[in-house]
Parts: sequence; structure tokens; C-alpha cells
Amino acid sequence: MTVAEATPNFEDADRNDRAFIGHPKGLGYLAFVEGCERFSYYSMQTLLTLYMVNYLLLPGRLETVTGLEWLQNSYYGGLQGQQLSSAIFGDYTALVYLTPILGGILADRVLGRRAALIAGASIMALGHFLMAFEASFLFALLALVVGVGLFKGNIASQVGALYAENDLRRAMAFQIFYIAINVSVIIAPLVSGTLGEKVGWHWGFGAAGVVMVLGLIIYLAGQRWLPADNKPTAASRAAREKLSRNDWTRVIALVMLIPALAVALLTNQEIFNAYLVWADQEFQLTFGGTTLPTSWMITIDAALSFSMLVAVAAFYTWYGKRHREPDELGKMIIGSVFTMAGGMCLYIAALTQGDGKIGLFWPLMFHLLNSIGFSHILPVSLALFSKIAPRQINATVIGLYYLAFFAANKIVGKIGQLYSTMDTPTFWLLHVASAGVGLVAFVLFKWLVADRMARAHEAVPA
Repeated sequence: MTVAEATPNFEDADRNDRAFIGHPKGLGYLAFVEGCERFSYYSMQTLLTLYMVNYLLLPGRLETVTGLEWLQNSYYGGLQGQQLSSAIFGDYTALVYLTPILGGILADRVLGRRAALIAGASIMALGHFLMAFEASFLFALLALVVGVGLFKGNIASQVGALYAENDLRRAMAFQIFYIAINVSVIIAPLVSGTLGEKVGWHWGFGAAGVVMVLGLIIYLAGQRWLPADNKPTAASRAAREKLSRNDWTRVIALVMLIPALAVALLTNQEIFNAYLVWADQEFQLTFGGTTLPTSWMITIDAALSFSMLVAVAAFYTWYGKRHREPDELGKMIIGSVFTMAGGMCLYIAALTQGDGKIGLFWPLMFHLLNSIGFSHILPVSLALFSKIAPRQINATVIGLYYLAFFAANKIVGKIGQLYSTMDTPTFWLLHVASAGVGLVAFVLFKWLVADRMARAHEAVPA
């Protein structure tokens, strides 16, 4: 059964619906639900490294975690302290972006997007609540990995399904989607970060679980405004349209883009790992006798990311009326330039530190420039994947998109270990170089592959 057959009035009732700031009402529900999920995820992301370095991995506590001592010796080669923390962080954040592939396959072939998302949200909430107990730390991470896998790609594919292929609102929809994410990232450190650092780590993790449950309730309440489910039936499996040669060309082109995205994301993903340890140890965060929680640096980053998403969207709205707006890859190239400039700010801060603490000027400049780069790369690349992915395997291809985050976070876990052994200016210069590699890769991709991908997409019947 197709979406149109399942909901005969779907095209008129939803795709022409402009009740939510000119977009379908379903976008509002999905953006809010994603905001709740990202609040819970970034609460975890913000607290995880600080929790491990300053509490869980200290002698006498590490031994209380079920299975962690065995994992430390058998898998991590006896790493300790910040290096062990970085390794665990890298593996966890990598795996939460690997499992969306399986979540997409399950949604496309067995469960449907809605059931997969509901299961994912429930398992994620369980994972956050398990973080309240030190002994269940590894089980909590496992639950979050599985939950994000079922949730992540299946909500993004529902955003794309609200729009026809030729609907020009699609790219802006993903900008709005990312704005909701960044609002959550602003709030998460202020609420969960402050609770975790000032009241108790488990209070911060518990707050994340409560908000995840709230998101699930909102998703269930908004079902009527969402695109019809894609749960396959026996008849639909038999009648499933096979991928054409053009479809495969589009999929292969998108897969080729994933490694370039992964390298381009390294600096942004390092913010939650070694950057937080560096900020905790070296930044001047005491004002008027009060020391601010280190996790508030994430709020600063998210506030600037939110502001730059709005500013960049407004700029291109203005620019597009006067000139030809850059395509997706053109914007990603521009974003890489800003990411490199942001990384140079961290290099300068480390190089000029001296004997005292680092003032916030250069870190703030980093967050500003990196946020402009983020606005040109993240929502634009997700919109590109949603646009180009064949509809028969849309959720699966969106899952493949998150392979870029898997690879980036896995590399960050390795590179983050160098923070303890490499001089700090060189450590950040390494991240500038990674953004440069991403820049070159995007340029080559645009030059050699983009035209063929565009032709393959245009060849698909409307």
C-alpha cells in the first residue's frame, strides 16, 4: 500500500498545509519531538566525558561498574583516566551513529517508521534512567546506542516525507529541524549540565530521561499530522519497486560523499570530548568568585549555532533574490572554510596561553566561526541525502548518512587520546588540517561527481 492509498487526502491535507510557519503542522510535531530527543542525547553527550574523567573512572569507582574493568584491560589495552574516557566516548558516540542503518532497514522492511521510532524513544529513556546507577553504566550506553539507532534516521525520513520531491520548502524544513535541535543543545547543558556538575551526576542523567519520555508522549499525540507509516505488508513487499540504474547511481554517489563528511565533522565532534577536558582545566571560567560549569561552553556553542542557522537561512533568502544561490555542495565548501578558521582560533588560544588561564575571546571566536561552518554543512547535507535518496529505501539511506558521524566520532575517540601526549597547539592544528581535507574532498566531489548525481536525480519520473 502506498502513502497515497493509505491516506487519499494526504497530498492536499498535509503537503499543502502551511499552519506551522508556512510548513505542514507535522513538521512542528517532528521538530519538537526531535528537540526532546536531542535534549536527552546532548545532556548525555555534555556530561559523559566530565563524568568519566572527574568521577566514574577514578580509582575505587571504576571497579564498581559491571564489566568495565574487564573491558578496560581486554579491549582498551589498560588505558586509564582521560585516555580511557576518550576511547569510551569515541566508541559510544560512533556506535549511536552506526545503528541508524539497522534502524532504517528495520523500518523500511519490517516495522515501519512509526513503530521503530516509538521503540527507539522508549529504549533511550530506559538508558538515561540506567545512568542513575554506576553499576549499570555499560548497560545504559548499550540501551542508548540501540535507541538512537531506531529513532534517528526514522524521524528525519518523516520530515522529508512531508514534502513532494519538487517542494522547495524541503531544505528550509531541515533548517527548522536543526534549529529545534540547537535550541535543545542550548538548554541541555543549562539544565542537565548544571544539575550534573553542581547537584549530582545522576540528577543530570535523570533529567534527560524525563524529557525523552515527554518527547515520546508528544509524538504519539501528533500522529494524525504525520505522513502515513511505511510499514510493509505482504502485498507491498511483493509489489516493491526495484531500484533502477539511476537509483543505484544516486545511492553510490551519496555513499561516496560519506567519508568526506566524516573528516569535515571532526572539529565539531571534538567539542564534546577533549575540548571539554581542555576547557575544564585551562579556561578562565571564574567570574566574581563564582566558577561556571564547564558544560556551559556547550550552551555557548549551541546558542551561536542556533543564531547562525537563523542568520545563514536569512542571508540566503536575501541573497537568492539578487543572485544565484550556491547549491548544497557549494554551501558545504563554504562551511569547510569557516570550520578551518574556527580551528585556527583554538590553535592561537593554545599557542598564546602563557602561564595563566585562557580567556574566552579565542574560544568564543572558535564557536562563532565553527557555527557558521556547521550551518553550511550539517542541515544542508541531510537535506541533500533526503532529496537524492530513492524513495524505496529512503530511511535506509538516511541511516547511511549517519555513517559519517560514526566515522567522525570513532576517529575523535582516537585523536582525543593524543590530547594527553601531544602539545596542545599541534593538537588543534591537526583539526584544522582535517577540515582542510574535507574542503578538498567537497571540491573534488562537486567537480567530478555532482553533475552525474544531478542528472540521475532529474531522470527519475516525478
